[in-house]
Amino acid sequence: MKQSIKKIFQNLNTYLFFVLFIAFTALLLSFEQSLSYDKIDNLHKQKKIITTLTKLNKEDLALALIQFNGKSIQLHQEIDKLRLLEKYAFIDKIFLNNSQEYLQDLEQLSKLTDNFNEAAKEYYVDIKDEELEKKAKEKLDKSLETINHYIDSIIIKTVSYNETKFHFIKNAIFVIFLLILLATFYYRKVLKAIYKDIEFLYHVDKNRKTYNIFSQEADAISLRMKRKTVSTDNPDMIDPITNINNYKGMLHSYELKKNVKDSNFTAVTVLEIDNFSKSKRKYPEDVTQAILKKIAYTISLHEQPVDVIARTDYNQFTIIFSRSSKEQAFKDIELVRESIAELKFHIPNQGLTQITVSGGFIIKPSNTSLEEAIKQAKEILRYVQSVGTNKILQSRDLAQKNI
Repeated sequence: MKQSIKKIFQNLNTYLFFVLFIAFTALLLSFEQSLSYDKIDNLHKQKKIITTLTKLNKEDLALALIQFNGKSIQLHQEIDKLRLLEKYAFIDKIFLNNSQEYLQDLEQLSKLTDNFNEAAKEYYVDIKDEELEKKAKEKLDKSLETINHYIDSIIIKTVSYNETKFHFIKNAIFVIFLLILLATFYYRKVLKAIYKDIEFLYHVDKNRKTYNIFSQEADAISLRMKRKTVSTDNPDMIDPITNINNYKGMLHSYELKKNVKDSNFTAVTVLEIDNFSKSKRKYPEDVTQAILKKIAYTISLHEQPVDVIARTDYNQFTIIFSRSSKEQAFKDIELVRESIAELKFHIPNQGLTQITVSGGFIIKPSNTSLEEAIKQAKEILRYVQSVGTNKILQSRDLAQKNI
């Protein structure tokens, strides 16, 4: 069953958004993981603050009171920070379901902090009697031990949560990686198949029988181009020496392709090999055929899907280009001429010989038949041959000559 390119690209679009979502999720997970470490750092910071509250200088009561008030407020601020950090712990809330337990631990820590602050205040500020001060110190030490022990238990729980979270993320990443890997190989495969379809449509005369079209759209285009019977399937339409169209094959190919040229300009060029007439053969037959084959191959290198090339006489080639502008069409035919002029052939008893071509170029009007356009191109060709070789002239050059 042939695949739809439209559906493939819709799915590919969804896949790319999925990859973008995964990348964004990975960014959030990294952020959340850093919050886990911030929680632990926060708890260790609270322990340090609590320790400093047990080492205030009672000799300077005013300073001790200022430090006590500042540290007491800071302890509650740190607990509030932990509550704020927990708001962004999405995995804890959604998947691990331990957020409520953690918030309850913070609530208990807040109460223990109040108890500790009360014991510290009693020891540093309220008690003046030495006997009572000793009891207040014992109460403070006990409160210190209790809150430190509780903070340690929260740290252990947090580490445990992080470990569980790590295993969850690890498994999720493995599954997601596997899905992305499979999807990537799948889309590499289908995009490669689509590209082969495009190549198949681009080289409209190449290996049509052996290729199995992958996509629905390419199959529809292929049918629309009416390529069920092409010139390569009929020996009568092929030049036996160069394996490109003969005159009959050229007419047939042009009829098939002219409906897919859209609004492009159609340029008709007749090229003739200079000093290469049938009546005055300068080279052995095998050399002659090699030259014809090489020139035909060189022309085919510039052929596009809607172009038609043919050997229409002993030493003549007719080229029908479809281009977006007249200038581009003439530029491309000039490239063909230059490419042929660069060819060198080893001729027995003559050494290396350069082969050149001359040509007549015309933009075919839409109301002019192909045969008439070829006739006009040959008229320009005859003028070219009267003034030199290895050049291509246009209808405007002929007009200037008549003036």
